[in-house]
This record gives sequence, structure tokens and C-alpha cells, in this order.
Amino acid sequence: MKKILFAASEAVPFIKTGGLADVVGSLPKELNTHDDCEASVVLPLYRVIPMQYKEQMDYITNFQVNIAGKSVYAGVFELHMDNVTWYFIDNEYYFSGDRIYEDGKWDLEKFAYFDKAVLTMCFVLGYRPDIIHCHDWQTGLIPVYLRNEYQTPEYYGDFFNGVKSIMTIHNLKFQGRWSVRQMQEITGLDDYFFTPDKMESYKEGNYLKGGLVYADWITTVSSVYADEIKTSYFGEGLDGLLRARSNNLSGIVNGIDYDEYNPHTDPFIPFNYKDTAFIRAKEGNKMDLQDELGLEVDRHKFMIGMISRLTEQKGFDLVNYIMDELVQDKNIQVVILGTGDQRFEDSFRYFENRYKGQVSSSIMYDNRRSHRIYAASDAFLMPSSFEPCGLSQLMALRYGSLPIVRETGGLKETVEPYNEYDQTGTGFSFRNYDAGEMLNTIKYAVWVFRDCRPEWNAMVKRAMQKDFSWGVSASKYNDLYNYLLGWY
Repeated sequence: MKKILFAASEAVPFIKTGGLADVVGSLPKELNTHDDCEASVVLPLYRVIPMQYKEQMDYITNFQVNIAGKSVYAGVFELHMDNVTWYFIDNEYYFSGDRIYEDGKWDLEKFAYFDKAVLTMCFVLGYRPDIIHCHDWQTGLIPVYLRNEYQTPEYYGDFFNGVKSIMTIHNLKFQGRWSVRQMQEITGLDDYFFTPDKMESYKEGNYLKGGLVYADWITTVSSVYADEIKTSYFGEGLDGLLRARSNNLSGIVNGIDYDEYNPHTDPFIPFNYKDTAFIRAKEGNKMDLQDELGLEVDRHKFMIGMISRLTEQKGFDLVNYIMDELVQDKNIQVVILGTGDQRFEDSFRYFENRYKGQVSSSIMYDNRRSHRIYAASDAFLMPSSFEPCGLSQLMALRYGSLPIVRETGGLKETVEPYNEYDQTGTGFSFRNYDAGEMLNTIKYAVWVFRDCRPEWNAMVKRAMQKDFSWGVSASKYNDLYNYLLGWY
């Protein structure tokens, strides 16, 4: 039985700001269905974690951590839930804010503290994981400390000998960068570590780079993104390092929770359905949502859904550019749900006001409404400039809302473009980050919907039958763990 410890800054259901939390919340639970795997998770004990979970936690120990030139308290709490053991590092000084991420030096210090506390916790508890699986820059120092301090006999004997580390990149854009001098003061690491072949990057210290250099293996959240980040365009300044480590770099696409996202049992939608019978139910869901949002109620309208952070990375500058032309077709409706940059929030409020009955903009996040949009929409638009994996297209496929995506990262890996000649595909795609190309692809999808309905329905069925559950991804991670440990 191999022991895997996930270290991360967030996880559902405790705290979430993005897709990282979904992965860390779901993957360990699925791994623990394998007879040869025992996965646990360690998180910071943020003040903003709901009390309903804190009340279930048990205090188990405390110790001191040396960070930023001082000795700091660390408590450990434990919770058993969903067949996973969850550990929480307690320190009110670092984790009592209203937000889990803040800008600059404060985040660098609190996550350096967290990384060192994770390793010390293992030693104090006598819990020796075979692999520590680290996620994003907030845990980038764990492989550094593990290799250079905790695996040295004078401090911890042979306790950490043979412990492997994996660094998973969820979004390479975020790296944890700060000045070398201040990073040295925080981490206690000397000049040896801040060279271009280690943690220095373009005259700055870089937490993520440290993890990528010292981890035994690097993963990211789709195989296409794993290839993309080895290029200068997507590499965010680390493409050279990632090319150098390409023999220890792989991509495993994320999954989604097929119990939560299941159109057959979903309590948030008025008409449930399966891949064998969906036409009337999806039309019913569409008309129900049209009525709720004040759109013209008509099952023949082509409804395009978008659920996302409203940022340029997600392609909303392209959407802004073509919206006026798109809705000249009065049989197209656009439904948007999300928050983000002020300019996009304002522009979509404007479009809703100008095109009443045709455009709906919900500038908020509402889980119930998101499920209803997946179930009601005919197509789901994701024109991202880059997308490491993407989860919304997986949810759209599950609900038979055919994705229209740009061919990048996980979008390219998970959505097969429609081929009208051999009747294959699960959605539509365009290659270049270009508004005109996106608009032409949308118009093509509308044509297939209106004039080739049997082919459209066959594509919906194929989309719903795709398996992007966590079971598939977990098996690939389990194979990787076995490979690293020589269990193959």
C-alpha cells in the first residue's frame, strides 16, 4: 500500500477559488478506491473555512517551524471525510485573513511557512508518505526543502529517504515570484539556490521554478498543455527548463465528479435525461431557463451558454468584438454567467440591455444556474487564449451542450471537432485566436443545428457518452505513482 500526500492551498468542499480546488477535492477520493493506494491531503486551516467543517476536526499535535528568521507555532488538525484523511496546518497569524490569496510578500511568507510545516508535520506524526504530490507555486518549496534539508541525516535521520515528490502545474502563469533578497530572508535558503539553474528566474526568485527543478516528476493537467508549455509562447519564461525536464514531464487531463454533474439525477434541472433520450428534456430545460431569464421562450432558438471568469484569458475580448454581429441572427440567444474584469462585466450588462430577450448576463456565480445553463444550452462557447485543462467543456459534454472551443490545451484534447463527412466529433473548434474565425465556427454550428438535426443529435449522444470522470484520471495518476516507486 503506497501512501500519497497531497499538499495544496485549496480544495473543495473547504475552500475554493478555481479549478485547483476541484482537483484536490476529488482526485484523492477516487485514488482511495484503488486497493494499493492511500491518499491524504494537507491544507492550511484558513479562518474562512466554514464552521461546519471545523467542528468536525480533531486537534492532534503542534510543533515549531523556523521561517523568516523566527520560530513559529504550527498546530495540526485532522478530519476523516469521504474516505480521505485531511490534515490542516493551524496558524492564525498566517491564515486568519478574509481571502486566502493576497498580493506580494505576505503570500510568499505564509506559503513558505506552510511548505515547511507540511514536511515537519510528517516527521512529528511519524507519517511517511511514499510520494508528496504538490500543486502549483504555493507548494513549490516542498521539493526544495525535501531534497536539501529534510533528506539530510543530521536533521531527520533516514525518515525521508526515498520519499518522492511530484509537482503539478495547474496554470503556469502563476509562479510565486519576488526579489531574491526578500525570498532568501523568508525561506532561509542561501545564495546556492538562487542561480539560473535553480530558483532564480530573470533576476527574481521563483517558488514554482524551485519545485520544477527539484521534483522527481512534473505533471500538468492535459497532454496538449504539457507540449505547449515547452514553447516560448506558452512557457511563461520557463519553457527552457520544461524542455530540459521533458523526460520527466507528462500531462493527465482533469476529470469531473460524475455524481454531481449527472443530467439523469441532477436536482437543479427541471427535466432530467440520459444519452438515450434527451431531445424533449433539453428543449424543456431550455424553455424553462428562457422564462426564468426573461428571454424569448422558443425551443427552436439556438442557445449559446458561457460560464466563466470574465477575463481576457478566457477569450471574452473576442466575444465582445463579435457580439453585435452574432445577435443579428434573431434565432440566436446568448446566456452568460460569471464575474471578472470590470470591462467585461460592464460590456455584457450593456449587451443584455441592448438585446433584451436575446442576451442574458448574470454577473455572479450561482451553482444552481450553472447546472441549468449546461442542461438548457445547445452549444457552450470557450474561446480561451490558453487553457491548461478546462472543466466547463467537460461539464458541457456531460450535459450534451456541444462545446465550441479554441484548439488549445485541454480544450483541444477533450473536444473532437465535428467532421460532417465521416460523422464524427463531439463539438466544434477553431485554431487561431481570431474573432472572425470564431464567428465563422459559431455560424457553422448553427447551420448544423438547423439544417442537419439528425447529425446534431448524434453528436450530442456521442458527447454525453464520453467518459471524463475522475476514475479515468485517477488510474493514470496511480500508474505514474507506481512507475516512480518502481512498482511496475
